[in-house]
Amino acid sequence: MSAAWMIAARRSPVVPRGGALAALDVDALAAPVIRATLVDAVVSAADVDEVILGNGLYGGGNPARRAALLAGLGEETPALTLDRQCCSGLDAIALGARLIESGAADCVLAGGVESYSRAPERHAVDAAGAVSSTPYARPPFTPWPDRDPEMTEAAAALAVHLGISAKRQADWAVESHARALAADRAGALSPELVEMPEAAWDAYMRALTTSTCMRSRHLAGAEGFEVRAATAAVSADAAAMVCLVSERLLSRLASAFCCRIEGAASAGCDPALPGLAPVAATRKLAARDGLNLETLQVFEVMEAYAAQAIACVDALGLDTDRVNRSGGALARGHPIGASGAILAVRLFHELHGEEAGARGLAAIASAGGLGTALLLQRGAA
Repeated sequence: MSAAWMIAARRSPVVPRGGALAALDVDALAAPVIRATLVDAVVSAADVDEVILGNGLYGGGNPARRAALLAGLGEETPALTLDRQCCSGLDAIALGARLIESGAADCVLAGGVESYSRAPERHAVDAAGAVSSTPYARPPFTPWPDRDPEMTEAAAALAVHLGISAKRQADWAVESHARALAADRAGALSPELVEMPEAAWDAYMRALTTSTCMRSRHLAGAEGFEVRAATAAVSADAAAMVCLVSERLLSRLASAFCCRIEGAASAGCDPALPGLAPVAATRKLAARDGLNLETLQVFEVMEAYAAQAIACVDALGLDTDRVNRSGGALARGHPIGASGAILAVRLFHELHGEEAGARGLAAIASAGGLGTALLLQRGAA
């Protein structure tokens, strides 16, 4: 099998729904990120064998194809859109890596895109063909209504189940924003960002205090363990993309920096507690590859909710100093289908500051009790 190498990784700023990116449909949101990734990778559009984009809200069609064409890729280049909700962007990258490892491709552009602002309104149709006048927010993710919770309710239940206090959730959110602000002020995020119309940086990060978080709106859960607005990631718009190549193509390129895809795994867990799915995926990956998590230098763990991130970090025994070193989704936002790809972009750039051979892991959960984990290893400079 050929190894798959990540040689470029870019993302748009993450902007809350209704903000500066609201005018862009998903193809217009993704296309500039595709172009920037190609420039960084120093590969031509003709080299691209496949484009794979994760997306959870668009409502049909194939936005990956539209984005690829708008970005200037040839009509002969195929494109695929996949949906595993929040895992979609990371799954797209894992799928792209497997195409390369199998020898089916030498160059794949993979990532995710989501516009909460432009998500279509969806209405159910009954057996007689009558269209409901009331739109639905989301489809069911399990066949059992009593085990298909709303995500905020599920995060609150997880907090109670594991004894994760509201204050601890607030402290986590404060630290996430502080790290994101520090990284932004130091210019550490600039290499990964693609400037968009009226959006040059992540718009949501701010100076927070625990008391401010504890006064934010109560969303769900029992007092003392509740999820509040400040401890839940806001709905957002964004796109993220990586360029993956085979060893054969890598040998022809003058890549200054690259990371090898060391492995990826997806796993399921109890749909009633979907926030624990990254634990299952990470353990599956670790068991399969003989991986000791203590030897990893960097972790990017999804912060859809502070309670969910804390639960995963606790269960896996991760060193919090190595987790989300430049902040997470609580400080930026959660653009469903793009969020996993953003984790991969962040991991790639975090590993840039490490020595050759350093490894890092990205992990994310999605509705229905599903999780995905991806392992990268920094190549030689």
